[in-house]
Amino acid sequence: MSEAILIAAQSGRALAEAARRAGLRPFVADLFGDSDTLALSEAYRPLQGRFGSRIAADATLAAIDDLAASAKSRLGIVLGSGFEDAPELVARIAARHRLIGADADAVAALKDPLGFAALCDRFRIPHPAIATGPLPDPSGWLLKRIGGSGGSHIRPATRGPAPEGHYVQARALGRPHALNFLADGRTMQVLAVTEQWCAPSPIRPYRYGGALAGAAAEAPPLPEPLLLAVAAAVESLIAATGLRGLGSADFLADETGWWLTEINPRPGATLDILDRRSTPLLAAHIEASLGAMPALGPQPADAAAAQICYADREHAPVPDCPWPDHVRDRPRPGTVVRRDAPLCTVLALGADRQAALDSLKTRTARLQADLAAKKTHPEETL
Repeated sequence: MSEAILIAAQSGRALAEAARRAGLRPFVADLFGDSDTLALSEAYRPLQGRFGSRIAADATLAAIDDLAASAKSRLGIVLGSGFEDAPELVARIAARHRLIGADADAVAALKDPLGFAALCDRFRIPHPAIATGPLPDPSGWLLKRIGGSGGSHIRPATRGPAPEGHYVQARALGRPHALNFLADGRTMQVLAVTEQWCAPSPIRPYRYGGALAGAAAEAPPLPEPLLLAVAAAVESLIAATGLRGLGSADFLADETGWWLTEINPRPGATLDILDRRSTPLLAAHIEASLGAMPALGPQPADAAAAQICYADREHAPVPDCPWPDHVRDRPRPGTVVRRDAPLCTVLALGADRQAALDSLKTRTARLQADLAAKKTHPEETL
């Protein structure tokens, strides 16, 4: 029988799918309990909390302990999104279970805004200025939640000090990208530089939309000297913090330069489009977390893109119908998905970046149209 792995995240489906690809049996705790997550999981426990907000610590520990008891022998636990603002919870989990990936010290060092800015200054890494006190002119600043993920927590700053658990960051110009990497606590391998975009709503202008990884034969999305500078900067932060496992570095870049905005010390939203090499990425995550850097195999030949489909209306309840094969994070029939909440994830491949983006746009539009038709005619299938 294959080995068991514990997974805890806001959404655990991508990690569960990666675990199956790596020949592991996932035992999952997350906020959603989507249909495909349940199908992939050997056992499942719900987490308490709301997407984009702090996960309840004691209830999370109880859910993980319960999963561990049902898994019996296991490799350890992989944490996804939702723990970046809680290094103390990461430490409590690590005291009970073998932690695979970033430890509490690395999370604390990289996700504390003042500490992260100090690290960037130490290594002369360009980054937007941050502040916590009142701003004489807030027009050039953004308000962010410490340890927040997904972009929904980002707002234009206002006058006055940042609320508790928040900070302000200077706006920087440039298009959003992420350098996706595998780290062993000292060095790293670059997996891909992905292009990212927002899916703004009236009250969440910086909400995460999706990401694209170009084809192997395509030119990189940015000049090579710039990408080498970003990689060198990220590697210096990895060595300084002892970060291990899969992670990503978000940065903005334009013709004038680049600015590192944050490091995500965990497997991220790009796992769906990157886990296509000969070495399964979760297997590589485990090996690198133990201090050994595995061979990953060549970059996939084709381009890949993924996009979160947010509900443009309330689905109460979600219809019971077959979803297309390219849709992930499928909500369970009968559950409620509020307007503007994440509904599902749409995936697409293409011979190059434009083909992948065109396919993604077509698939997303078709899905939204079919869901609208399903609401009017429940007997129709997607």
